[in-house]
Amino acid sequence: MIRCPECSAEIDVDEDEVEEGEILSCPECESELEVSQIHPVHLNVISDDDDDDEDDEDEEEEEEEAEDGDKGDLIEEEEEEVEDEE
Repeated sequence: MIRCPECSAEIDVDEDEVEEGEILSCPECESELEVSQIHPVHLNVISDDDDDDEDDEDEEEEEEEAEDGDKGDLIEEEEEEVEDEE
């Protein structure tokens, strides 16, 4: 019998049928668990922090795109001024 490293609940898994890298779900706390070792089976909790990091990266990209858009407007205005002078 394997125990969840997060909540210590028993997870019914046939140790001969799991593979390294396989993702399991705890029936009690619903944590995602990765099989990091077999014989004996060892589970690691897949942290939810990764999702937060992805959200932060998306927000940073959106901010950069907004800044780039502002710079693009400045370039267009400068080009218009040059055309007016000609």
